[in-house]
Amino acid sequence: MTGAHAHGVEDLCDAGTRLYERAVKEGRVRAEDAAATPCLLDFGLLHPMVEDLDWLEPVSPALALRRLLRTSEDRIADERRRGERLAETFEPLLRIDARARETTATPTLTVLSGIERINAALNQALAEASRELLAIQPHTTHTQLTADRLAAALARDQLLLDRGGRIRTLYQHTLRHAPSVLARYEQLVGDVEARTLDEVTDRLLIVDRAVAFVPANADRSLALEVRNHALIAFFVTTFDRLWQLATPMYPEVVHRPSLNGVTPRQRAIAALLVEGHTDAVIADRLGMNIRTARVHIAKLAATLGSESRAQLGYLIGQSGILDPEG
Repeated sequence: MTGAHAHGVEDLCDAGTRLYERAVKEGRVRAEDAAATPCLLDFGLLHPMVEDLDWLEPVSPALALRRLLRTSEDRIADERRRGERLAETFEPLLRIDARARETTATPTLTVLSGIERINAALNQALAEASRELLAIQPHTTHTQLTADRLAAALARDQLLLDRGGRIRTLYQHTLRHAPSVLARYEQLVGDVEARTLDEVTDRLLIVDRAVAFVPANADRSLALEVRNHALIAFFVTTFDRLWQLATPMYPEVVHRPSLNGVTPRQRAIAALLVEGHTDAVIADRLGMNIRTARVHIAKLAATLGSESRAQLGYLIGQSGILDPEG
């Protein structure tokens, strides 16, 4: 909601929608025509013409959408960082409080040490679950699982599905065609879906919106078992927003289209290139090895006719491949 408007930009009123459509078609509208729809100016969809203030001209829908999507993505990133700061701030306080109370009540934040203890706690939570499992699985998580652990996870997930639960999982795009991932889903029977993004957060598992598990160190030998309602609500909100931005992988497969010879993976790399990231950082964020990242960068440069790294950044900006609608 902005100012006195009872709606956001994603829910434009009928009058505002009609006027914006007319402005896009005709290239401009009279300022007086927008008196009843000030939301178009407030949301930045119309702005006064420099040469004649009595007229308003529209912002390109493609540019407007890109700006609004970036604002939404920035908000998600801010909320994720806020959640991390909250967890970091309250974890020692919660442990002090738990020791002070010396009760048998379940602590809201527990540090789990060692892969076996982490898996045991997760298995126990899923054995008691009946509603859902929400999971974010970075590329490194899946590649570290042995065949035995994959089989055990498959059996555990199927039991949840058999009890009427559902499973929603977010992966990186690098796992869209991984045989082991696809084979796992093909063996599951029930309400199960998977989607992918170029980048995801670190591993996150939310069971029945009652308990969550997140890594507590870099090698994942420590984990936090979270039973704090506020933190779990934050995790669920973050997951839901990432889910809406993700591309379906299973059971419905959606193929992301190429644009002027530039593949979706190359567009993701292009976005990181224009931000100034190194090849190593790009490879890590997109879940690929540095050699593969450099192959994609070379192909992108060839497609755009670039002869240098600096020129490549300029050509990416000029090409329009990062615009939501091309």
